[in-house]
Amino acid sequence: MDPLPINHPLVQSLRRFAEIVFSPLGGLLAVLLAIAVFGCAYTVDETEQVVLTQFGRPIGTPINDASDSSGAGLHFKLPFVQTANRFEKRILEWDGLPSEMTTRDKLFVVVDTFGRWRISDPLKYFQSLRDERSALSRLDDIIDSETRNVIARHDLIEVVRSDDDRKPEQDVALAEAGVVLGGLPPIRFGRAALEKQILAAASQKVGIWGIELLDVRVKRINYKQEVIEKIYDRMRSERMQIAERFRSEGAGEAAKIEGRKERDLRRIESDAYRQVEEIKGKADATASEIYADAYTSSPDAADFYAFVKTLETYKATLDRDATLILTTDSDLFRLLKQAR
Repeated sequence: MDPLPINHPLVQSLRRFAEIVFSPLGGLLAVLLAIAVFGCAYTVDETEQVVLTQFGRPIGTPINDASDSSGAGLHFKLPFVQTANRFEKRILEWDGLPSEMTTRDKLFVVVDTFGRWRISDPLKYFQSLRDERSALSRLDDIIDSETRNVIARHDLIEVVRSDDDRKPEQDVALAEAGVVLGGLPPIRFGRAALEKQILAAASQKVGIWGIELLDVRVKRINYKQEVIEKIYDRMRSERMQIAERFRSEGAGEAAKIEGRKERDLRRIESDAYRQVEEIKGKADATASEIYADAYTSSPDAADFYAFVKTLETYKATLDRDATLILTTDSDLFRLLKQAR
């Protein structure tokens, strides 16, 4: 077959196409076309879920989430306008830091916990937390708080036991810590039950962020030997507070009794004073009656009574060193003038 001549229309068309492709403008057009193609298309892995946003706002429903796991594969979006936000679909781990806590029986323990969680609602997760670092920070706060609450409601023997089937006499943790208890109480809850309480309480709070808390476990529990004396001091302080409260209540009762005593004493004194005054009044009335009878019985009796009373007055008012100045018409001077 003979080659086509140079001036053939097909040869001329191929020549013009080659010039456009290999020219700078053609290269730029090819790069722009590749960017547009890669900007429109994106893939979703089976282990991830995607929330599509437009100018930062979520649009549509999450892709390949727990409710619809058939979204893995190739997807398309508007380039430069829409963004695919990818989140992990697999189970994630949370490992808390050891924290010092107080049990119900006032003993300090260091509790180290860990947990497992996953993103159950990627849209809610994206709107509230955005990334895994924020989620771990929130989990730190919630799980640590609930762990403290649960530990504070139970005794040490319930915290260190894995279940409630083992007898308290077999416990050696308290003996190793140097704590001697006369009679150990029966174990109503084990550590497994406490872990379920922590999981139930924390799950209710993390659900608002689109997180499902799958499990929370206690990794390690350590008893601090160096705080035993502090515990004893605190127990002594509490007993002193109880004793002080009893003393305060006793002082209050004593004050009440003292007040009642003073009140009764004043009432008794008032009644006695009233009775004395009544007796004095009756005696004065009787004396006045006797005086009146004596005055009115006869003139000589009245003179004799006046004479005796005058002598009694002299005896009460005069002695060797007394100087008395009287007028000549004074009743007191009358007997002295008659004696002269």
